[in-house]
Amino acid sequence: MEDILKARLKLLAEKYETTSFMDADPSQFTRWYSRQEDVEAACFIAAMLSFGSRSQFIPKIRGIFELADKSGGMKKWLISRDFEKNFDENSSNFEKKGENLPKFYRFYSFSDMNSLFSELSEILKENGSFGEFLKKKYENLTSQDQLPGALADLISRSFPKSKIVPKGKNSANKRIHMFLRWMVRQNSPVDLGLWSWYPTSDLLIPLDVHVMQEGIRLGLLPPNAKADRKTALALTSQMAEVFPQDPARADFALFGLGVS
Repeated sequence: MEDILKARLKLLAEKYETTSFMDADPSQFTRWYSRQEDVEAACFIAAMLSFGSRSQFIPKIRGIFELADKSGGMKKWLISRDFEKNFDENSSNFEKKGENLPKFYRFYSFSDMNSLFSELSEILKENGSFGEFLKKKYENLTSQDQLPGALADLISRSFPKSKIVPKGKNSANKRIHMFLRWMVRQNSPVDLGLWSWYPTSDLLIPLDVHVMQEGIRLGLLPPNAKADRKTALALTSQMAEVFPQDPARADFALFGLGVS
């Protein structure tokens, strides 16, 4: 990669990795709670719903958080299973569309949301927090299996019944990698850096349409690149030349450039 492009990407990251980045971004929900066990679970739910139009999914996420607050926070809401009172097909808390199977957001039904909350509830009951659960899983992997993308795979396998959690080793799994960026990257005005046990160098760039477009436009990806893990790994590897040990920082540069 040419030095002039490296310098440009560094400047772009400085420009966009600021607190104002969160104003219209789902990362705004990372500061809703202060207790780590609430933050982790809440951020995961927010990340899983962060697709499509921001004007549509941000109010949906906010609605969930407001319901959780009535039960004393996200962890209490999940463990008490108060969500079952809110997320059934007869719930009046949210606008529902569809004739046969009411939808909560896009193609995910209230039942689909219930599955996500239920599996997350069991994880919290048995482990205390989502982070502790994943830390144990990750540390039980052999050193040969602790590769970039391994933690995302563990998350996928931990929610076998939840349609909303991305599956598949060949998928870019953008929402999971965005969640991991929030949890792992430290010394950031946006990301929280709660999980120091996971190497920042092993984070993959969350591959969305803006990042893909800019990656292709800047010559970092071939024109026929697909939004899959292979592409995410290739782009992340190149960004490690610009941001050693912290390649996911390039997400701010490429996403910000694409949006602007």
